[in-house]
Amino acid sequence: MVRIGTSGYSFRDWVGVFYPDGTPPGKMLEFYAKNFNVAEVNSTYYRIPPPGVFAGMARRTPDGFHFVVKTHKSMTHSRDFDADALAVFNAAVQPLRDAGKLLGFLAQFPWSFRFAPPNLDYIRRLRDSFRAQSLHVEFRHDSWLRDDVFETLCAADIGFCMVDEPRLEGLIPPVARATTATAYVRFHGRNSTDWWRPRKGSDRYNYDYSDGELLEWVPAIKRLDGECDTVLLFFNNCHFGRAPRNAERMARILGIELRPPPRQGELPME
Repeated sequence: MVRIGTSGYSFRDWVGVFYPDGTPPGKMLEFYAKNFNVAEVNSTYYRIPPPGVFAGMARRTPDGFHFVVKTHKSMTHSRDFDADALAVFNAAVQPLRDAGKLLGFLAQFPWSFRFAPPNLDYIRRLRDSFRAQSLHVEFRHDSWLRDDVFETLCAADIGFCMVDEPRLEGLIPPVARATTATAYVRFHGRNSTDWWRPRKGSDRYNYDYSDGELLEWVPAIKRLDGECDTVLLFFNNCHFGRAPRNAERMARILGIELRPPPRQGELPME
């Protein structure tokens, strides 16, 4: 089963492009959930919200809709989180667990986090913190592309997050390899000009995929779909509504349905 969504959904510059004109931030999730059945929550990297925020997200989305939540930066960048911080984070997402709408977590590590045995041990400890939920890790530095790393990820039930990003020295290339029953791919765009010097608004993700670039992934996605229970594709090229547009285009290329199934007794959406 292939599921496609975007990395985040609350963006002002999506109004008039993806969201209808005049859509307020408080109504974006409901509209998004009429067009997609999964979303990646990135705001938790910057701030851990109170549980009520996730409870509201669970209420405003239909049955069959799911979220992946990015871990807080203290877990991946400063790597100084403690038991109390972990408890706060887990309590925050509990409403999604209770609603059956939490697919798991994504830990995105910085380019400066390079392969070393202590760093691999850290990832295993982080996995233990989320034992009841799946965890996918995204590396930025290509030093992690080692057979022993993939073997460790498989043994520890840690997902390797595949990426599409600029072909620049030191960055992870588009390696299509799953280490758990859920394959996970993030499309960051290929803006090589701004990747190392992002200006205000994270211009490194300012990119619009062509059909030809999306088609490059089709053989790998079909192979992963045959090998895994689920394939998750998230578009992170958020500028100007390009992420949902590219996600919808990828769905058409793959011939899959994006919308959640209707609830019992509910007519399908037109």
